[in-house]
Amino acid sequence: MRQTITYGILLAIKGLSRIFFRVELTWIGSPPTDPWENHRLVVFLHHTSLYEPVFLAGTPDSFIRRVAFHGVLPAAEKTIRRPLVGWLFKMIAAHVISITRARDHTWFQVLRKIDPESMVILLPEGRMMRRNGLDSAGKPMTVRSGIADVLEAVGEGRMLIGYSGGLHHIQAPGEMLPRLFRNVRMNLELVDIAEYVNALLQGRTEEEFRRAVCEDLERRRNANCPVVGPKPWSAGGPPPSAFGVGI
Repeated sequence: MRQTITYGILLAIKGLSRIFFRVELTWIGSPPTDPWENHRLVVFLHHTSLYEPVFLAGTPDSFIRRVAFHGVLPAAEKTIRRPLVGWLFKMIAAHVISITRARDHTWFQVLRKIDPESMVILLPEGRMMRRNGLDSAGKPMTVRSGIADVLEAVGEGRMLIGYSGGLHHIQAPGEMLPRLFRNVRMNLELVDIAEYVNALLQGRTEEEFRRAVCEDLERRRNANCPVVGPKPWSAGGPPPSAFGVGI
Protein backbone atom coordinates (compact mmCIF):
# COMPACT_ATOMS: atom_id res chain seq x y z
CA MET A 1 0.00 0.00 0.00
CA ARG A 2 2.74 2.46 0.91
CA GLN A 3 4.56 1.80 -2.37
CA THR A 4 1.38 2.53 -4.33
CA ILE A 5 0.97 5.86 -2.52
CA THR A 6 4.63 6.66 -3.22
CA TYR A 7 4.11 5.84 -6.90
CA GLY A 8 1.18 8.26 -7.01
CA ILE A 9 3.18 11.01 -5.31
CA LEU A 10 6.07 10.59 -7.75
CA LEU A 11 3.72 10.68 -10.75
CA ALA A 12 2.20 13.89 -9.35
CA ILE A 13 5.68 15.43 -8.97
CA LYS A 14 6.46 14.42 -12.54
CA GLY A 15 3.25 15.98 -13.85
CA LEU A 16 3.68 19.26 -11.95
CA SER A 17 7.33 19.49 -12.98
CA ARG A 18 6.34 19.18 -16.63
CA ILE A 19 3.91 22.06 -16.21
CA PHE A 20 6.24 24.47 -14.42
CA PHE A 21 9.73 23.61 -15.76
CA ARG A 22 11.39 22.69 -19.02
CA VAL A 23 13.47 19.59 -18.24
CA GLU A 24 16.14 18.41 -20.67
CA LEU A 25 17.92 15.07 -20.17
CA THR A 26 20.82 14.24 -22.48
CA TRP A 27 22.71 10.94 -22.70
CA ILE A 28 26.50 10.89 -22.75
CA GLY A 29 27.55 8.64 -25.61
CA SER A 30 25.13 6.32 -27.38
CA PRO A 31 22.71 4.75 -24.89
CA PRO A 32 21.48 1.17 -25.37
CA THR A 33 17.98 0.46 -26.60
CA ASP A 34 16.79 0.06 -22.99
CA PRO A 35 18.59 2.86 -21.12
CA TRP A 36 16.01 2.97 -18.30
CA GLU A 37 16.20 -0.72 -17.40
CA ASN A 38 18.32 -2.82 -15.00
CA HIS A 39 19.53 0.04 -12.79
CA ARG A 40 20.86 -1.09 -9.42
CA LEU A 41 22.38 2.25 -8.44
CA VAL A 42 21.33 5.79 -9.36
CA VAL A 43 23.97 8.41 -8.53
CA PHE A 44 23.06 12.10 -8.51
CA LEU A 45 25.99 14.53 -8.73
CA HIS A 46 26.11 18.32 -8.21
CA HIS A 47 23.54 18.51 -5.41
CA THR A 48 22.28 22.09 -5.18
CA SER A 49 18.64 22.08 -4.10
CA LEU A 50 15.83 20.12 -2.45
CA TYR A 51 13.81 20.72 -5.62
CA GLU A 52 15.82 18.14 -7.55
CA PRO A 53 12.84 15.75 -7.87
CA VAL A 54 11.77 18.02 -10.77
CA PHE A 55 14.12 15.90 -12.91
CA LEU A 56 11.52 13.12 -12.71
CA ALA A 57 9.74 15.04 -15.46
CA GLY A 58 12.18 13.54 -17.96
CA THR A 59 11.97 9.91 -16.81
CA PRO A 60 9.57 7.17 -17.96
CA ASP A 61 6.87 5.85 -15.67
CA SER A 62 8.64 2.46 -15.50
CA PHE A 63 11.63 4.13 -13.82
CA ILE A 64 9.36 5.97 -11.37
CA ARG A 65 7.58 2.72 -10.52
CA ARG A 66 10.93 1.08 -9.74
CA VAL A 67 11.80 3.95 -7.38
CA ALA A 68 8.43 3.58 -5.66
CA PHE A 69 8.56 -0.20 -5.22
CA HIS A 70 12.29 -0.97 -4.94
CA GLY A 71 14.12 2.31 -4.29
CA VAL A 72 16.49 2.60 -1.32
CA LEU A 73 17.23 6.25 -0.52
CA PRO A 74 19.57 7.39 2.28
CA ALA A 75 18.41 10.84 3.37
CA ALA A 76 20.07 13.30 5.73
CA GLU A 77 18.60 13.27 9.22
CA LYS A 78 18.41 17.08 9.03
CA THR A 79 16.15 16.88 5.98
CA ILE A 80 13.91 14.14 7.34
CA ARG A 81 13.27 16.16 10.52
CA ARG A 82 11.78 19.10 8.60
CA PRO A 83 7.99 19.33 9.21
CA LEU A 84 6.57 19.18 5.66
CA VAL A 85 9.62 18.54 3.50
CA GLY A 86 10.66 15.69 5.76
CA TRP A 87 7.35 13.89 5.30
CA LEU A 88 7.54 14.31 1.53
CA PHE A 89 11.08 12.93 1.38
CA LYS A 90 10.02 9.94 3.47
CA MET A 91 7.50 9.12 0.75
CA ILE A 92 9.59 9.43 -2.44
CA ALA A 93 11.08 5.92 -2.43
CA ALA A 94 10.16 2.47 -1.16
CA HIS A 95 12.74 2.65 1.64
CA VAL A 96 13.90 6.07 2.85
CA ILE A 97 16.49 5.70 5.60
CA SER A 98 17.54 8.59 7.82
CA ILE A 99 21.34 8.81 8.12
CA THR A 100 23.68 10.97 10.18
CA ARG A 101 26.26 11.31 7.36
CA ALA A 102 28.75 9.40 9.53
CA ARG A 103 29.80 5.80 8.85
CA ASP A 104 27.76 4.57 11.80
CA HIS A 105 24.79 2.27 12.45
CA THR A 106 22.50 4.40 10.25
CA TRP A 107 24.76 3.86 7.24
CA PHE A 108 25.01 0.12 7.84
CA GLN A 109 21.22 0.03 8.03
CA VAL A 110 21.22 1.30 4.43
CA LEU A 111 23.62 -1.44 3.34
CA ARG A 112 21.51 -4.13 5.05
CA LYS A 113 18.42 -2.96 3.16
CA ILE A 114 20.01 -3.69 -0.24
CA ASP A 115 18.67 -6.88 -1.80
CA PRO A 116 18.78 -8.32 -5.36
CA GLU A 117 15.74 -6.22 -6.37
CA SER A 118 16.88 -2.93 -4.83
CA MET A 119 17.72 0.22 -6.75
CA VAL A 120 19.81 2.45 -4.48
CA ILE A 121 19.45 6.21 -5.04
CA LEU A 122 22.45 8.11 -3.76
CA LEU A 123 23.59 11.72 -3.54
CA PRO A 124 27.22 10.90 -2.72
CA GLU A 125 28.35 14.46 -2.01
CA GLY A 126 26.22 14.24 1.12
CA ARG A 127 25.33 17.92 1.34
CA MET A 128 24.12 20.79 -0.84
CA MET A 129 26.28 23.31 -2.65
CA ARG A 130 25.67 26.96 -1.78
CA ARG A 131 25.75 29.86 -4.23
CA ASN A 132 29.47 30.40 -3.63
CA GLY A 133 30.26 26.89 -4.94
CA LEU A 134 31.03 25.52 -1.45
CA ASP A 135 29.05 23.60 1.15
CA SER A 136 27.46 25.17 4.27
CA ALA A 137 30.79 24.91 6.14
CA GLY A 138 32.68 26.72 3.36
CA LYS A 139 34.38 23.56 2.10
CA PRO A 140 34.64 22.25 -1.50
CA MET A 141 31.99 19.80 -2.66
CA THR A 142 33.67 16.42 -2.58
CA VAL A 143 32.25 12.92 -3.06
CA ARG A 144 32.13 10.89 0.16
CA SER A 145 33.44 7.36 0.25
CA GLY A 146 30.21 5.65 1.31
CA ILE A 147 29.37 5.10 -2.35
CA ALA A 148 32.21 2.56 -2.51
CA ASP A 149 30.35 0.48 0.11
CA VAL A 150 27.21 0.58 -2.03
CA LEU A 151 29.06 -0.40 -5.20
CA GLU A 152 30.49 -3.45 -3.48
CA ALA A 153 27.15 -4.34 -1.86
CA VAL A 154 25.28 -4.14 -5.18
CA GLY A 155 28.02 -5.91 -7.14
CA GLU A 156 26.55 -5.91 -10.63
CA GLY A 157 24.02 -4.29 -12.92
CA ARG A 158 23.92 -0.73 -14.17
CA MET A 159 24.86 2.47 -12.43
CA LEU A 160 22.99 5.48 -13.79
CA ILE A 161 24.91 8.70 -13.14
CA GLY A 162 22.97 11.96 -13.35
CA TYR A 163 25.05 15.11 -13.76
CA SER A 164 22.86 18.05 -12.74
CA GLY A 165 23.20 21.46 -14.29
CA GLY A 166 22.30 22.97 -10.91
CA LEU A 167 19.07 24.40 -9.56
CA HIS A 168 20.11 27.57 -7.74
CA HIS A 169 18.24 29.55 -10.41
CA ILE A 170 15.08 27.78 -9.19
CA GLN A 171 15.73 27.48 -5.46
CA ALA A 172 19.01 27.83 -3.57
CA PRO A 173 19.52 26.51 -0.02
CA GLY A 174 17.80 28.83 2.43
CA GLU A 175 15.19 30.08 -0.03
CA MET A 176 11.57 29.16 0.60
CA LEU A 177 9.76 29.43 -2.72
CA PRO A 178 10.90 28.25 -6.16
CA ARG A 179 11.09 30.38 -9.29
CA LEU A 180 8.93 28.76 -11.96
CA PHE A 181 9.17 28.40 -15.74
CA ARG A 182 12.93 27.82 -15.84
CA ASN A 183 15.11 25.47 -17.86
CA VAL A 184 16.76 22.58 -16.01
CA ARG A 185 19.27 20.20 -17.56
CA MET A 186 20.92 16.95 -16.66
CA ASN A 187 23.40 14.74 -18.50
CA LEU A 188 23.06 10.98 -18.01
CA GLU A 189 25.65 8.23 -18.20
CA LEU A 190 25.37 4.45 -17.85
CA VAL A 191 28.20 2.49 -16.22
CA ASP A 192 28.49 -1.27 -15.73
CA ILE A 193 29.01 -1.74 -11.99
CA ALA A 194 31.05 -4.95 -12.09
CA GLU A 195 33.43 -3.54 -14.72
CA TYR A 196 33.71 -0.24 -12.84
CA VAL A 197 34.52 -1.89 -9.51
CA ASN A 198 37.03 -4.30 -11.07
CA ALA A 199 38.83 -1.48 -12.89
CA LEU A 200 39.19 0.67 -9.77
CA LEU A 201 39.87 -2.16 -7.34
CA GLN A 202 42.67 -3.77 -9.35
CA GLY A 203 45.96 -3.53 -7.45
CA ARG A 204 44.48 -1.27 -4.75
CA THR A 205 43.82 -1.76 -1.07
CA GLU A 206 40.27 -1.23 0.21
CA GLU A 207 41.09 2.29 1.37
CA GLU A 208 42.77 3.12 -1.96
CA PHE A 209 39.71 1.78 -3.78
CA ARG A 210 37.40 4.03 -1.78
CA ARG A 211 39.57 7.04 -2.53
CA ALA A 212 39.76 6.13 -6.24
CA VAL A 213 35.96 5.95 -6.49
CA CYS A 214 35.60 9.43 -4.96
CA GLU A 215 38.27 10.93 -7.21
CA ASP A 216 36.80 9.34 -10.33
CA LEU A 217 33.27 10.57 -9.63
CA GLU A 218 34.50 14.07 -8.85
CA ARG A 219 36.39 14.09 -12.16
CA ARG A 220 33.31 12.90 -14.04
CA ARG A 221 31.12 15.49 -12.30
CA ASN A 222 33.43 18.37 -13.14
CA ALA A 223 33.67 17.24 -16.77
CA ASN A 224 30.07 16.21 -17.45
CA CYS A 225 27.73 18.66 -15.69
CA PRO A 226 25.81 20.59 -18.38
CA VAL A 227 25.92 24.35 -18.67
CA VAL A 228 22.59 25.84 -17.65
CA GLY A 229 21.81 29.49 -18.09
CA PRO A 230 20.28 30.75 -14.83
CA LYS A 231 17.63 32.68 -16.74
CA PRO A 232 13.95 31.86 -17.11
CA TRP A 233 12.69 31.33 -20.64
CA SER A 234 12.61 35.09 -21.24
CA ALA A 235 14.83 36.87 -18.65
CA GLY A 236 18.40 37.15 -17.36
CA GLY A 237 20.01 36.05 -14.09
CA PRO A 238 23.15 35.69 -11.95
CA PRO A 239 26.57 34.42 -13.13
CA PRO A 240 27.58 30.73 -13.34
CA SER A 241 28.79 28.73 -10.34
CA ALA A 242 32.20 27.39 -9.45
CA PHE A 243 31.72 24.32 -11.66
CA GLY A 244 31.06 26.45 -14.72
CA VAL A 245 27.39 25.45 -14.64
CA GLY A 246 24.39 27.58 -14.05
CA ILE A 247 23.28 28.42 -10.56
